[in-house]
Amino acid sequence: MDWAQLYAELTAQLQANVDLPFYQDFFVGFYRAFIDGARWKLYLSGVVTTLEVTILALLMGCILGVVVAIIRTAHDQQRPGRHNPVLEVLSAICKVYTTVIRGTPMIVQMLIMGTVIFASSRNFTVIGTIALGINSGAYVAEIIRGGLMSLDPGQAEAGRSLGLNYFQTMRFIVIPQAFKAILPALGNEFITLFKDTALITVIGGKELLYAAQAVGAKTYSVMFPYIGVAVIYLVLVVIFTWLQGKLERRLRQSDRR
Repeated sequence: MDWAQLYAELTAQLQANVDLPFYQDFFVGFYRAFIDGARWKLYLSGVVTTLEVTILALLMGCILGVVVAIIRTAHDQQRPGRHNPVLEVLSAICKVYTTVIRGTPMIVQMLIMGTVIFASSRNFTVIGTIALGINSGAYVAEIIRGGLMSLDPGQAEAGRSLGLNYFQTMRFIVIPQAFKAILPALGNEFITLFKDTALITVIGGKELLYAAQAVGAKTYSVMFPYIGVAVIYLVLVVIFTWLQGKLERRLRQSDRR
């Protein structure tokens, strides 16, 4: 059967005010939202952009998070009576950063970035990526800091006894061990960040939700585009969760060996 011809016939009946059965009305709405005019390409483009934004924002967040976590951990683990003034200042700045970012809504941060800090820029997707990365950095910092602080202090002392400095000890001994402990939380952060990419639409960023809104504006119906986007998000989150669980199981198996 020619689906395009069937769609044209059913659309003509709707325009003539003919009441269609539920399944035919459903077919028209689905076809109009995803097939007609190759609109599925808009959703595909939105998925690609969403994944790109998620990965870039997470990379930015991990870099910020590692730096902030190391500074705060180094400050908290200073020996009694020995306080580095530079470390005190850097730790205070990092603490303000995490407090402000974690204490304010993501959408407010996005609006400030898009309409105040980068008000003259029109590259809203990049602005949204930066905002997501900065937001993610605060949460990643606390995840990593918790993982570093949970390790036995004797691990760091063993590194020092081998002649390693603080950063070498963190790089070769502490962080590799902490990674396995923080992996589940980092996986959850990735999934949260993936869903939060929808927020860049509020400043004009073009991702998956933007595609649904564009289709809704053309078809004058948002039910199928929005439900379709929700299903796409759900399917991708289920896949990411499965991959995360598989990676965690593999790491546990390597520990037993």
